[in-house]
Amino acid sequence: MNNLIMRRMAVSEEYQPLVAESLVGSVTISTPPGNQATVHFKGDDGSDVPWVPGEWHTFRSVDLSTFQVKGTTGDIVTVVGGTW
Repeated sequence: MNNLIMRRMAVSEEYQPLVAESLVGSVTISTPPGNQATVHFKGDDGSDVPWVPGEWHTFRSVDLSTFQVKGTTGDIVTVVGGTW
């Protein structure tokens, strides 16, 4: 069965996963233009990958629990897509 994924996540100054448990889906992840600062995603090699406010990328069939993010308190990341 296909399910809708729509999430808004507040970032913190420490890395945290986008979701707590495994959730595989095809989604667009974005850092809304209203954010005050850059949000950092943890790269596959452990490096910080900066996303500026307004940046977005589409991913197909990824486990959202593998994404780690951090940033300025008050900024957010949105996730929209589904399990198709």
